[in-house]
Formats: sequence, structure tokens, C-alpha cells
Amino acid sequence: MKIIGQLIIMLLFTCKVNGGDQNHPTVHADSHAPIGVMGDHLHKKNEWMFSYRFMRMEMADNIQGSDNISSEDIVTTVPNRFFGQPMMPPTLRVVPQSMTSEMHMFGIMFAPNDDITWMAMLNVIDKTMQHLTFAGGKGKTPLGQFTSNSSGVGDFKLSALTSLYQDDLHKIHINMGLSFPTGATNNTDEVLTPMNMYVEQRLPYGMQVGTGTLDLMSAVTYSAHLDKLNLGGQINYTMPLESKNDQGYRMGDSFLATFWGGYAMSPKLSTSLRLIYRNSDKIKGLDSHIIAPVATADPNNYGGNNMSLALGINYVLQTGMFKGQRVALEYQSVLRQKVNGIQLKMSDMLSIGYQVSF
Repeated sequence: MKIIGQLIIMLLFTCKVNGGDQNHPTVHADSHAPIGVMGDHLHKKNEWMFSYRFMRMEMADNIQGSDNISSEDIVTTVPNRFFGQPMMPPTLRVVPQSMTSEMHMFGIMFAPNDDITWMAMLNVIDKTMQHLTFAGGKGKTPLGQFTSNSSGVGDFKLSALTSLYQDDLHKIHINMGLSFPTGATNNTDEVLTPMNMYVEQRLPYGMQVGTGTLDLMSAVTYSAHLDKLNLGGQINYTMPLESKNDQGYRMGDSFLATFWGGYAMSPKLSTSLRLIYRNSDKIKGLDSHIIAPVATADPNNYGGNNMSLALGINYVLQTGMFKGQRVALEYQSVLRQKVNGIQLKMSDMLSIGYQVSF
């Protein structure tokens, strides 16, 4: 699998494809996709672009599959995968209550010619999760709450965008790249155990800031401009090229499809509506240092699918020294979701971005 992925990347990075003239006399607000879409456009020869995005995601309450489940039901009915090991009760005794994930995303794009644009991205991530611990090995008596935090630099991503087709109205290009395991997978924090002790433990998989594996990223993007309307879609697929990381596991493959429509209220202001579908597999393998009576410690409680709707607004300065610089915002809300096992429920996401080309 690893060799096949590398061959695909070499082929797509070096192939000769036909592209059109990508010069734009003026940068309009609807020239790009909504700010939550990555790698949506190519640049003209020798053009650079710097981008910054801030993304905040909220999660709260627990669901089993697609149904709500209370903390009391979790600690009295859900089996603990690690039961039988020292100090491990038969059911789960620690329940996540909410989670906030904040990401600062820095990106650089450069076009050596009109048909290929290189893109590099690096994230700085901060995750916070609130937990409720129940006393002892059984029962519904709450013991107390605690907060886990993990932060650091995430995985570094490098990809190439290659034009496949372009005319006066339509554009199609592919994205191929690699995600390098620069983010940590061994962050720890203090947790409150059912025995009323605070101990330092390795945090669960969802609280780590990296994957620990070399991953293949691929995407196909389509866009069209029709007077004041712009339409587009992108399909992404990401899969690890390694069977496991240094901790003994790999994240599941992930699939994302998104489709959007935008309306240019003026050359400097546009709005957008976007539909997003996500699907990801369970984690494969197990980190032997992540053992705790909590759902997030079980690899089977990861993955699933959800559908979201996002509203966006884009503003591009048309005059002065900041001409062509873009500021954008997008708010995303979950319409429906179905998870593997038991997980916190996704609620909403806010993305704010800034882009400048030179």
C-alpha cells in the first residue's frame, strides 16, 4: 500500500496536463471556495499565497450510534473493554461531558507554472475535554469533574494541486499529497480516577494532536462561475500508508464530500451555503498506555459519519494597499450524525480566515 501511494504521487506530480489561462484581472470575493474548504484553487505562474485560519469545534453530550445516552446509563450499562486488568471496573466510570478543539492553521501556496500549485500547511492545535468521574466500581454516585488538555504542533501537510481541465466557466483539478507525522501522540495529563486519586496518564486517541503515521491525501475539486453565482464540489480521501505508528495503532481512513453554492452581492462581498458529509473508520490497533474506564480509551469508539450545513461570508478589499486581501468566516452546524460505539456529539464549528496573494 505504501509503495502504491508513492507511485501515485510521483505520477501525478510529474504528469503533463492541459490547463487554461488562470490570470484574473481583479480578485473578487467569490473567486475562492468557502474558507472551510482547503486546496480549492490554483494560482498563476510564480504567484504565492499566504493563508491563516482559526477553527473552533464544539462537542457536548454523548450519543450511542445516533441516540442520546446519559452519563448514568453509560456508567451502569456500558462494559469496560479493559475489565480484568488491575483496577479496571466492569463498566465505564469516567464520562466525557464536552470538548473544545481550537486550531490555528498556517498555509503557503506557490505556483511554479499555471498548471501546478504546491501547498504546505501546518497546524497548532489545542484540545480541552471536560470529564465526570463516578465513585468506585459501580453505582451512579458522581465523584467529581476534571479537565484534560493537550496542545502542540500538528502533522505537517504537503501537496500538489494539478489542473485537469479549464474553460471560461468550469475548472477541475486534483490534489495529491502527504501528511507527515510531526504531531505528538504521547501527550499526558492528570486524570481523576474512580478511587478518588489524581494520576498522570497518557491521554486518549482523540486528545492527541498527531496521527503518528505517514498519510496519503487525495482530492478532486470542481468549480464553476456563472455571472454572480459560483458552484463547486470537492471529494477528499485520506488513508495511512503505515499499518501502525510507534504507539501500536493507526487512525481509520477518512472520506469527505462537500458541495457549495455562492452568490456575489458585489465584487468585494459574497455569501455561501455549503453541505458537508464526513465518514471515517474505527482506529485499528491499540496503544498499550491508553487504558482507562472511559469510552475514549477504546479504539472501537471512534469513527462514524455526519452531515453538516455551513453558512459563509467572504470580503475582499478592492482598493488601496490591501487590495486583493481576503477575510472570510464560516459557521457550520451538524444536521445528523451516527457514530461507532459511544462518543461525544458534534455541535458546531466556526472558521475564520485571512488570505493574501503576491
